[in-house]
Amino acid sequence: MILHLLNRSPFEAESLIARLVATLAEGDALLLIEDGVNGALAPGVARLARTPAKLYALREDLDARGLSSRVAAGIEVIDVGGFVELSAKCAKTISWY
Repeated sequence: MILHLLNRSPFEAESLIARLVATLAEGDALLLIEDGVNGALAPGVARLARTPAKLYALREDLDARGLSSRVAAGIEVIDVGGFVELSAKCAKTISWY
């Protein structure tokens, strides 16, 4: 299992998102952090929802941007502790920026 970290908004990085989506495999996890949490909103999640990976968003980054109440269905919101647990479960981590 690979943990993919996305810190860029899917609205600003079309080619990056296309490469990320093509890379995600069954059993992988995608954690949206920093500006990447914009991908947890309904318009952005449409670009990511077609992947076989489990989708997560970091609560602290959602809160910092005032987006916590707007998270789309299918996104699991986790805190920093959950980020640490997810990191420990995964064999490796890939950062997309």
